[in-house]
Amino acid sequence: MRVIVHGGAGGAPDEPEPRQAVLDEAAAAGTDGTSPLDAVERAVGVLETSPRFNAGVGGAVQSDGVVRTDAGVMTSDRAIGAACSMPGVEHAVSVARVVHSETPHIFVSGEHAVSLADEFGVDTDVDLLTDEKRERYEAEDPPRGGPREHLAWLETRFGSGDDQAGKSDAPDHDTVGAVASDGEAFAAATSTGGRSFALAGRVGDVPQVGSGFFCTEAGGASATGAGEDIARVTLTERAVSHLEDGLDAAAAADRAMAEFEELTGSGAGVIVLDADGAGSAFNTELMQTSVAVDE
Repeated sequence: MRVIVHGGAGGAPDEPEPRQAVLDEAAAAGTDGTSPLDAVERAVGVLETSPRFNAGVGGAVQSDGVVRTDAGVMTSDRAIGAACSMPGVEHAVSVARVVHSETPHIFVSGEHAVSLADEFGVDTDVDLLTDEKRERYEAEDPPRGGPREHLAWLETRFGSGDDQAGKSDAPDHDTVGAVASDGEAFAAATSTGGRSFALAGRVGDVPQVGSGFFCTEAGGASATGAGEDIARVTLTERAVSHLEDGLDAAAAADRAMAEFEELTGSGAGVIVLDADGAGSAFNTELMQTSVAVDE
């Protein structure tokens, strides 16, 4: 099994070494998978548990003070599973896998996705809000009224591109993802807590097929960064289409990111895996990745 993982694209973290250690652990965990889908679930699950990333525990706080998780998975037979807007669900990637493998659908949202998670043994009612994120949110004089008040509040707090949202310097780009192959098939997965101080209920690129994740017989990709812009240009679909046109993983990642930057001017990153190896590209200060191979 070959696995590549990422921990988000954005500014350089204060402690890159401990984050890299978690990424290395996640990639290694993925190589123990029994299939590419199992591999990406295992790898992303490690990252969702770590508060060093914006997925699962320690995810971004929305305008109402709630952490809601999103994830998507896709396999090279073009089967898809995605779930979004799930309060209290640490392992969003596992819910996406349930949608992929246990339902006739490709996307389930909100309270119904949480109920589905509970039915299939994925933990719910998990406290995802760390003390650090709670303190940052409360320091921003959060809104207490309706959506219009929330929208007025987030005007100066919800950024776009490669910036960071709000005076609290809350990280926005630590979305996580993985792509894996057993030499015959591929799987891609991406998981996130979203963007800090987004409108309650906002869903970005991560659970949208072709945006946060994409996979075909040519390979797979996972993206991270400015979610609205990633969705507008379907970044991962672009990367995989370049694989289908004959580029290798590194060249496909570079080409897709160049197109993304030209179209949006925003910050993002993408990892790509094909039959011959892995590649990554980003236009922010840093995107940490890890590759593990167990053949």
